[in-house]
Amino acid sequence: MNSTITINASRMYLNRLTKSHIGSITRISSVREAHRKSIYKTEAKKIRFYVLSRYVEYLKNYDKILEKSFPGAMRVYRVFMDGVKDFIRDTKDYFKIIRILNATGSDFSKLLRREIELYHQMPKDMRKVAPVLLVSALPFGNYVIFPLAYMFPRHLLCSHFWSLQQRSDFNIIFLQNRLIHNRPVFRHLQSQLDFLKCHPLHDQWANILGKLGSGQQTSPEEILKCKELFTSEPYHLLYLSRNHVLHLLKMHEQHKGWFRRTRLADRAFILIQMDKAIMREGGVHNLPIDALKNACFIRGLNPTNMKNEEMVVWLTDWIKLSSKIDKDSYSLLLHSPVLLGYNAPSNWALIYPPK
Repeated sequence: MNSTITINASRMYLNRLTKSHIGSITRISSVREAHRKSIYKTEAKKIRFYVLSRYVEYLKNYDKILEKSFPGAMRVYRVFMDGVKDFIRDTKDYFKIIRILNATGSDFSKLLRREIELYHQMPKDMRKVAPVLLVSALPFGNYVIFPLAYMFPRHLLCSHFWSLQQRSDFNIIFLQNRLIHNRPVFRHLQSQLDFLKCHPLHDQWANILGKLGSGQQTSPEEILKCKELFTSEPYHLLYLSRNHVLHLLKMHEQHKGWFRRTRLADRAFILIQMDKAIMREGGVHNLPIDALKNACFIRGLNPTNMKNEEMVVWLTDWIKLSSKIDKDSYSLLLHSPVLLGYNAPSNWALIYPPK
């Protein structure tokens, strides 16, 4: 009997001991498992953070990677993106200028030189780029129009989307296309000399045309003495022949569509406003070099390979002339690219390059 009780007691003790040991083992295993999970999570976070940081770093330098792999394409992309920004900015400025003019009754004295030049140029640029923007908005249209636009940037894009080299090259081409109309305009001026035989200014005017025809330059003072000839027949805008007007339009980079004489008068008015703005801002001598060159291009002079002093002298002569022009003598200013620049060496070299 006693032995049976002893055996049972031993069994109960062993069970309690086993359960206690198993519980301890289980707790230890749980702690170890939790520790392993904690280490795993920490390491996983470190790995994810490392991978993510490397990915972000890769994205930051992705443009450099593309530039190394596709240098030509990336240059085009950068020029295009910069062009879009410049075009949007200038478009906003253009409409701002329109609002200013509407509010002030077309008072250009409130505008800066750059704003007047923008007001003159932006409508052309907007018309030129409009087809490209419209086609690119169509489904898959950008895959067709953008390659074409960058194959023919001079014809399909405006200066906002050109590189510095393209701007220089295209300005020369545009001016060359304008200068070829100088000779026809000069011939039209010569053809009216017989009509002026009885005019008191005939001899002075014949002397000016003779100088131009023989390769000499004329001064603004000489030209202004014959201003009266451009306020009536035969040189007033209303009396110019159709062919004469067409060459004047091309010489001033205007299209040959409707309201030709009105558009020529508007061109003369804008040129006068530009000249006034230059004087308000301190005169020709204060123009930055890029603005000085652009002013010469606008007025029909090739500034390539010209010294700054030469450009300043020519533009000063132009403004001397334009400052004496009124509404009745707009025609004189429209002919000034010929009267002041017909024999300019830089223009002559552009029309007749050395062989």
